Amino acid sequence: MTEPVSPQEPPGPVLVKPERAADEPATPTAGRQGAKAGRFWSVRRIPAALLALVVLGGAGLLLYDIAAVRADRPAMQWRRSTADHLARWRVDEPWVIVVAAAVALLGLWLILLALTPGLRSLLPMRRDDPTVRAGLDRDAAALVLRDRAMEVPGVQSVRVRLRRKKATVRARSHFRELDDVRTDLDTTLAGAVAALGLARPPALTVRVARPSAKKG
Repeated sequence: MTEPVSPQEPPGPVLVKPERAADEPATPTAGRQGAKAGRFWSVRRIPAALLALVVLGGAGLLLYDIAAVRADRPAMQWRRSTADHLARWRVDEPWVIVVAAAVALLGLWLILLALTPGLRSLLPMRRDDPTVRAGLDRDAAALVLRDRAMEVPGVQSVRVRLRRKKATVRARSHFRELDDVRTDLDTTLAGAVAALGLARPPALTVRVARPSAKKG
């Protein structure tokens, strides 16, 4: 007599981890702290390539002109005119100071861009496994918070502005008391922010108001 066969349950999600090398010692996972989740760095291939091309072209043109002068040939017109203009300029002239200040600010801005990670729209997630890094798009996270807020009874419309350190939610409620709606939103959105799994959960600010009356 054959026993009844129960239907198979659909397989759950599978997490694939990189295999450990044979000579690598096993690390106990119990009680292990999550790895530090830093921001993702932008590759910046296009700006680096453009800057390299500009520097290469300018350096090549200057070296060619210097080699031509060493070979007893006249210097290029642009270098002679530039030298004449520089000889007539005074360092204490106002527009010279303005141009120098602008160039210095541009240089500081480029240094700041080089020292910052970039990719501000990608939020790092918690690293429970040090071999895995994950990020969440900021617009996608804002959409998740908006959908969760729309599930609260009494909410008519929601606008979410999500930054790296702060999430501002503006909701409009067409019925129920505003304090009750705000309380439910605080509870629901706090759980939604925690469920996103971000390494640095943003501070949550919720504002609730009535819909504005349309003028006929």
